[in-house]
Amino acid sequence: MTWTRVTLMERIELAPGLARFRLSGHRPEFKPGQFVQLALDLNGERVGRPYSLCSAPGADLETLIVRVQGGALTPALFELAQGAPLWVHTAASGNFTLDRVRDAPSLWLLSTGTGIAPFMSMVREGSFNRFAKVVFVHGVRKLAHLAYRREIEERGFVHLPVVSREQCEGLLHGRIPDHLDNGALEKRAGAALDGNAQVLLCGNPAMITQVYGQLIDRGLTKNRPRRPGNITFEAYW
Repeated sequence: MTWTRVTLMERIELAPGLARFRLSGHRPEFKPGQFVQLALDLNGERVGRPYSLCSAPGADLETLIVRVQGGALTPALFELAQGAPLWVHTAASGNFTLDRVRDAPSLWLLSTGTGIAPFMSMVREGSFNRFAKVVFVHGVRKLAHLAYRREIEERGFVHLPVVSREQCEGLLHGRIPDHLDNGALEKRAGAALDGNAQVLLCGNPAMITQVYGQLIDRGLTKNRPRRPGNITFEAYW
C-alpha cells in the first residue's frame, strides 16, 4: 500500500461516539460511493480501516465515523486533536457506484447508521440529476444520528428517517424492513418501490439481507454487470 499524510482539519461531533471527520491535504481520485483506507501509527504498527467518503471528488475529504468501543482504530481517531496528522491510502476502492445503475423514475437509497456516507458523496457530486425522484431512507437509533438531514432536505430530496430507539414526532419509528412491509415508506414518498425503481442498500448486513429478500419477493432483481436489475448493495461491516 502507498500511504500519504493528511491533516485532521475538523471533527464535528454529532452525538456521543459519532462524528464527521474533515481532512485536508492529499485528495485521492475516487468515484462517489467508493472508500479509502485511513490509518494511524499505533504502538509501532500502522493500523488502517476502510471508510466511505462523504465528500465530492476533488474536495477536502470527509467521512462519517462511529466510535467502536474496544476497536483497533476508532478510539484513537476520536482522541485526535485538530491539526493532527494521519494517513490515507492513495488509491480508493469499491464498486458501490452508479456506473451500472440504470435511469429510472425513482431511485431509493436505503441506509442505516454511517451507511449513508457514500450516498452523500453522490449527492455532492450531482450524481442523482438523472433520476426524477430520489428517496433517502435512513435508519438510525436516535434523532441525533441523522447526520445529514438538513442538507438532504435543503437539496429537495425526499427524506424518510426511521428512528428505532426514540419516538420522534412526524418520523417513522422502528426498523426499515417493517415500514417496507406495511407500506409506510411508499405512502410517505409518494412513489412505488417496484420493478420500475432502482434501489441502493448500504449499512447493517442484517438490514440488507432482510430488505433484499423483501424486494426479491416483489419481483425486483439484483443488478449485475451482465444482467442489469434493480438492486445494488454494499454490506458496511
